[in-house]
Amino acid sequence: MSQVIILVDDPADWAAYYPTRHLLSARDYLQAAQPVCTDKKVQVINLCRSYKYLSPGYYCSLLAEARGQRVLPSVRTVNDLSRKALYGLHFERFEAALDKAMKKQGGDATRVTLTLYFGHAEQDGLNDLGRQIFDQMPCPILRVSFRRREEWTLESIRPVSLKQLKGHEEDAFARALEQFNARVWRNPRRRRGDRYDLAMLVDDKEAMPPSNRAALKRFIKAGRQLGIKVDPIDRDAYTRLGEYDGLFIRETTGIDHHTYQFARKAEQEGMVVIDDPGSILRCTNKIYLAELMQANGVPVPPTAFVFDDSEAQADSLIAELGLPMVLKIPDGSFSRGISKVKDKAELRAALSGYLKQSAVVLAQAFMYTDYDWRIGVLNNRPLFACQYFMSKGHWQIYHHKDGGKTSSGRFATLPVRDVPAKVLRMALKAARLMGNGLYGVDLKQSGDQVVVIEVNDNPNVDAGVEDLWLGEDLYRQIMLEFLRRMEARRLGLPL
Repeated sequence: MSQVIILVDDPADWAAYYPTRHLLSARDYLQAAQPVCTDKKVQVINLCRSYKYLSPGYYCSLLAEARGQRVLPSVRTVNDLSRKALYGLHFERFEAALDKAMKKQGGDATRVTLTLYFGHAEQDGLNDLGRQIFDQMPCPILRVSFRRREEWTLESIRPVSLKQLKGHEEDAFARALEQFNARVWRNPRRRRGDRYDLAMLVDDKEAMPPSNRAALKRFIKAGRQLGIKVDPIDRDAYTRLGEYDGLFIRETTGIDHHTYQFARKAEQEGMVVIDDPGSILRCTNKIYLAELMQANGVPVPPTAFVFDDSEAQADSLIAELGLPMVLKIPDGSFSRGISKVKDKAELRAALSGYLKQSAVVLAQAFMYTDYDWRIGVLNNRPLFACQYFMSKGHWQIYHHKDGGKTSSGRFATLPVRDVPAKVLRMALKAARLMGNGLYGVDLKQSGDQVVVIEVNDNPNVDAGVEDLWLGEDLYRQIMLEFLRRMEARRLGLPL
C-alpha cells in the first residue's frame, strides 16, 4: 500500500492536529534525509506556508514530481494559482455550479467567500461547487471569493496555510484531511492475479449511454479473465484517476465536458486511454470531420459550410446541394442538432436557429437509404458490423419526439466478412485519419456509391446489439487491446 507523507515548513505548524509519523519538514524532504523521500510509491501532501515561485513549498512540489511521486498541489496547480489570468481560465468550467449554488443561498449578499478543505466546503449547499473547483485546481486549502455585479463572477482564488486557520477551521481541515487520506489516496485493492487496473468512466443517469448495463458487466468479466481489474467510476473520481493504469470512457464525450478533462488528465498521467483526447477533438466536431475527410479523398455527401442565414446564402445552398437538405450543428450526437429542410423557408429558419448556437453550420445534400452502416474499428482493424435502420416513419435512426421520448429503428448485426469490400475499405480509411483508438464509422451506401457520414470516438457497444455476432469475444478483444497497450507502456514500447 502506498504511503502518504505530509510536508510542512516547521513541525510546530502541526501542533493543532493529531500526531503522525508521516510528517516531514520541507527541509528533510528537499534534502532527501529519509529513504521515503525518493520512494515512487509515496504520495505527498504539501502543506508548506507558501507555494510562491522558488520558495521551499514550490520546490517540494517540483521535486515530488521529478521523483515520480503524486503530489498535491502539483506544480501546474501552483502556477495556475499564481495569476488570475491563469486560474480565470478554469472559471467557466464551474460557472453553472456557481450559479446553482448562489441561487440556493438566496439573500442580498454581493460577495461570498468560502474556504475549501480538499474541495469540501463547510457552508451548506456549496459542496458541489467546492468539488468542481478542487477538480480543476487540486490544492489542500483554498480560499475562494465571488462577487456579484450583474452576475456572480470569480474575484480571487488563493491557497491558505495551516498558520492562517483558526478554531473551527482547524477542526474542519482535520476532518477533511482524514477523509481525503481514507478515500482519495487509497490504492485500489488488487486481487491475486490482477496485473492492471482499468478505470471505466460511466454515468448511471445518462439517458442514452454508449454501453448498457449488461455490456458494462461483460467488460468487467472480460477484463477479469485477462488479469485486468475493471473498476466503474464516475466524474467524482477525477482526483484519484492516477491510481489506475488505463481509462476506458463509456460516457458520451464532448469537448466542453468532464469526459474530455478525464481523457486529458489520463494522457498526462501516462495512462492508456480510450477515448484519447485527440480522438475526442477530431470526432466530436462535424465541421472538422468533413474537412478532414474531403482533404484526404474520403467520400462524404456534397457538403458546404454556412456562416449566415441570408437569402443569397440560402439560394446558393439550394443551387449547390439541392432540396431536401440536411443541416447539422458541429457537435450534435445521437441525431440531435440535425434537421432536414425541404424548402427555402425551412432552410432559412433552421439556419437562423443553428447560427445562434454555432458560428458555422454544416449543410449536406440529403441522401436517403433504408439503413446506415456502422463499422466498429479498433486499432485500425474491423471489430464489428451493424446495419442501423431508420426509425419507423422518420428519416433518421433516432427519432426524438415531443415530450422527451426517443424511438429508434431496428438493426442487423453481421460478421465483418459479409460487409461489402468498398464499405469496409472506406470505414478503415476514415478511422485511420482519427487515430488508433476505438471508433464507430457511419456510412451510407447507394448502389456503388459509399460515403462516410461521421466517425464516432466512443461507439455504442451494447449487449444484444453490437455483440450479437461475436458475443463475449467482442468484449474480450477490446480488453485484449487494453492489455496489449498497458504491457507496451510498461515495457517502454510504442503503442
